[in-house]
Amino acid sequence: MKKSPLEFTIVERRIVLLSVAFAAFFAVPGTASAMHIMEGYLPLQYCVIWGVASVPFVVIGVMRLRKVIDENKRALILLAMSGAFIFVISSLKIPSVTGSCSHMTGTGLSTILFGVPITSILAIIVLIFQAILLAHGGLTTLGANTFSMGIAGPLLTLLLFTIGDKMKANRLVNTFVAVMLGDLFTYCITSIQLALAYPSEVGGVAASAVKFLSVFAPTQIPLSVIEGILTVLIIMGMQKYAKRELEAVSFMEAR
Repeated sequence: MKKSPLEFTIVERRIVLLSVAFAAFFAVPGTASAMHIMEGYLPLQYCVIWGVASVPFVVIGVMRLRKVIDENKRALILLAMSGAFIFVISSLKIPSVTGSCSHMTGTGLSTILFGVPITSILAIIVLIFQAILLAHGGLTTLGANTFSMGIAGPLLTLLLFTIGDKMKANRLVNTFVAVMLGDLFTYCITSIQLALAYPSEVGGVAASAVKFLSVFAPTQIPLSVIEGILTVLIIMGMQKYAKRELEAVSFMEAR
């Protein structure tokens, strides 16, 4: 009997069940005070500027996503896992010693597997769901949050990962460093976004950015390390149980 193309292999079923269990265990909504820029927090002109800046990446992402899906159905399971990982891990809000909150981004995995444009698509989908269902972030600030979490951070991750790959660095070490620094860079960009909208009376944008960064640094630095470790563990698991899927998306090639 011919196998239906919609049927999962045993390995794929295990991966799906693992991702669902992970989401069910950790995705518990909390107070809406995390680092996503909240609804109404940015002036209208900045919402428009960051939204326009994100559009080219999103458009390219849509085209690449359609191509990936059309050419290789095996990529669907990795796309689903990457999106679920972003949603779950970026929904975990960790209280900062300063009284605010920080969270991981989860975009490093998708960036390594599919590149920046597709990651921007996954990020914007996650951000919309979080804004509507969890009151985490906002719709007017969607462009700004997409740019920092789905574009800027992934761009640095991709750059570092590509450099490490060309230097023949250990794949897992390379993944850890790229994901960790990409996570930190996301918060640097978000701090700049806030600083541009609310410059300090003394020191201007630069002083304001330093203040915003100092609010999140105590928790964001260890969180970025944790995200790097989690991403490495997931890659290790996929190399063992989903090798064919990784080969299907040309894993480890410069994207």
